[in-house]
Amino acid sequence: PSVPRHTNRLINEKSPYLLQHAHNPVDWYPWGQEAFDKAKTENKLIFLSVGYSTCHWCHVMEEESFKSKEIGEIMNEHFVCIKVDREERPDVDKVYMTFVQATSGGGGWPMSVWLTPDLKPFAGGTYFPPEDGVHRVGFRTVLLRIAEQWKENKDALLESSQRILEALRHTSEIRVQGQESPPPAKEVMDTCFQQLCRSYDEDYGGFSKSPKFPTPVNLNFLFTYWALHQTAPEGARALQMALHTLKMMAHGGIHDHIGQGFHRYSTDQHWHVPHFEKMLYDQGQLAAMYSKAFQISGDEFFADVVRDILLYVSRDLSDQAGGFYSAEDADSYPTTTSREKREGAFCVWTAKELRALLPDPVEGATEGTTLGDVFMHHYGVEEAGNVDPMKDPHQELKGKNILIARCPPELTAAQFGLEPGQLSALLQECQQRLSSARAQRPRPHLDTKMLAAWNGLMISGFAQAGATLAEQGYVSRAAQAAAFLRTHLFDPDSGRLLRSCYRGKHNSVEQSAVPIQGFLEDYVFVIQALFDLYEASLEQGWLEWALHLQHMQDKLFWDPKGFAYFSTEASDPSLLLRLKDDQDGAEPTPNSVAVTNLLRAACYSGHMDWVEKASKILAAFSERLQKIPITLPEMVRATAVFHHTLKQVVICGDPQGEDTKEMLHCVRSVFSPNKVLMVADGDSTGFLYRQLPFLASLERKDGKATAYICSNFTCSLPVTSVQELRRMLSP
Repeated sequence: PSVPRHTNRLINEKSPYLLQHAHNPVDWYPWGQEAFDKAKTENKLIFLSVGYSTCHWCHVMEEESFKSKEIGEIMNEHFVCIKVDREERPDVDKVYMTFVQATSGGGGWPMSVWLTPDLKPFAGGTYFPPEDGVHRVGFRTVLLRIAEQWKENKDALLESSQRILEALRHTSEIRVQGQESPPPAKEVMDTCFQQLCRSYDEDYGGFSKSPKFPTPVNLNFLFTYWALHQTAPEGARALQMALHTLKMMAHGGIHDHIGQGFHRYSTDQHWHVPHFEKMLYDQGQLAAMYSKAFQISGDEFFADVVRDILLYVSRDLSDQAGGFYSAEDADSYPTTTSREKREGAFCVWTAKELRALLPDPVEGATEGTTLGDVFMHHYGVEEAGNVDPMKDPHQELKGKNILIARCPPELTAAQFGLEPGQLSALLQECQQRLSSARAQRPRPHLDTKMLAAWNGLMISGFAQAGATLAEQGYVSRAAQAAAFLRTHLFDPDSGRLLRSCYRGKHNSVEQSAVPIQGFLEDYVFVIQALFDLYEASLEQGWLEWALHLQHMQDKLFWDPKGFAYFSTEASDPSLLLRLKDDQDGAEPTPNSVAVTNLLRAACYSGHMDWVEKASKILAAFSERLQKIPITLPEMVRATAVFHHTLKQVVICGDPQGEDTKEMLHCVRSVFSPNKVLMVADGDSTGFLYRQLPFLASLERKDGKATAYICSNFTCSLPVTSVQELRRMLSP
């Protein structure tokens, strides 16, 4: 590689995204006091650019504008330029994205915002092409116009930025109105279900025509809706919608049929042509959703998809110290000699390549059939490529094929005169060969940043899969990752979580000079993970840590006046707004998950003030939940859990005893959205017995493992029959 001509301050950062820009001719600063002071001292505007390392359009804008010497000179002359990795600093991203969405009606990344020296936004957008076009003003023009405005109309800009900030403060406030209480569960659940039905795609599943996102929050809501309406036609409909969506996604091109795992989203209605980046938060949530689909349906198809996702994460997104990396990029070099990266290059195939790799004749099939014929038929491969040109605006996928399971295995088998079992073995052989061939290609960039929140989501995925599929290896992997968090992303002196750490040289784990403190989402997803891990492993240490973190979350983020949690702490003066997220997106909004966490925490600790806090969150979001619940499906689900009261399922017995294991297997095999599981092992000095004195009164019956179903610490008669326990667990 040639010696870089430029190096800026980002070279000292740890974030892979910031390091990608360390050799731009732009004099980039990281978000921090040095940049703020420079803007004030020199009375310069700030240009803030926010993105992330696997963002396709961020790469495009860098290539076109930030690598341009001429544009770099304009930026350096007129602005203090700040680069932010939105995954490191979701707080900064959220404040300015709120502004961009409010003023332009849209948002996305890269996000480009112009700020006054005191950090108030007054102009912004997303991607800008470098030069003026027919429909868009170019980045160079925008830079020069804004610089001119600052010179000529400084006072007007300052006044305008102050007005904008006041308006944002007013419109983004979420607080309890008067004496509001949590909204009624039935109405909110029914409205949310009806709204999802209206956007549901009958043919291909999912909740829009295109683009199509996995939206695990919608699926999680539908599973809970089914559980509470099992005998009604609406319940059956909810389950069909969720299972059909999961099946169509698993068959589609959004699922990597060779390298496992799921891409970010589909650009078309059929789940065929994806944006190829792979995000940790998708893998974690989808592993949990496919586990629930298996738990409910018993269909091994879903269990196989769970194993597929966890294989990908274990192999490609795992740090040897136990943490999980953030993402893999969409773009890569097609060959080792290519000069230019292309989206999807690592994952796509020409028909010619596949024929060359799979030439073997197939025994027992129609005469002349090769492995290639069977594989290409099953995965919709076409000689001229199978990507609609309308979905390939840059012609990056011309002549290429994105694998999509076009027909059921039985039909493919029948087409070539094969037995279904034989077909499965043949496809597996093909996949192994193609995997080996793909391993010779240049890999996409790997973002080796490790985030507490996303690691939490992935720990939940492994823990839930381990419990549901009875795979101890998955539970052990979840425990290894939780131990990693405790070592690298937790400060025992302050008792607080940290946001991020990084893979360093020689595979060490590094922390930035000034560690970023954890945000609300870090606490919420880690606490959820620790509860899931306790239920899968029965190790009480995870429970103890979860309750400690819940107390810390209350202290740092709770809004005692308006109720619910702020996304950020109060202590950062550079943040103009303290916000509460009000929409579930690729991940559920933290307050949504916090409701269920608080209810679980109360069940494990006896602290009923946590139930009161859950009630206050639902009250603060009451208006939104009643009007447009589809924006908060995870909180709607939590509303139902709140009103139905969690069942404490207590198994009294030796955790290693076969009778106890049988009961645990029964509890873990039944989908019940309103239960918490605990084992009373008779050790009165243990953490659970100290938290919950009522456990001491529960006994084994006739010396056998015995189950009790408790509600608000009042317990049912003892149950020793697994069949009876299964009946009592159904919602």
